[in-house]
Amino acid sequence: MSKAPRLHIEMLPFDDDDGWLPLPGFPAGFDVKILADDLDEKRKAGARTRLVRFAAGVATTEALVHDYWEEVFVLKGAVVPPDGDASAPDVLLYSCRPPGTPHGPFRSENGCIMLEVQYYVADAA
Repeated sequence: MSKAPRLHIEMLPFDDDDGWLPLPGFPAGFDVKILADDLDEKRKAGARTRLVRFAAGVATTEALVHDYWEEVFVLKGAVVPPDGDASAPDVLLYSCRPPGTPHGPFRSENGCIMLEVQYYVADAA
């Protein structure tokens, strides 16, 4: 997946229907739209901003763990743990996960779109 460097963008029109690609490492029904990406996992530097879309009825199968910070905001729809109440009304959800935090698996009964910001923070000395 190609990188989309962080550039100055000022209120650019946004096309919600275009630019989605399959999310690498996930089964069919998970798509990603990269907004900006200079995250370098080898150098442990940079950040990535992206949208992740779950199709209706899809689920992840295992917990995820990574070595960068991650903030997630559910913009549309709902996502719940596998044993969560899928009949609960859609609510806005936010997560802030430090490096090494297991999260998931998750499922979305009717589909959802999430904004994810993933980044490294230099250790405070």
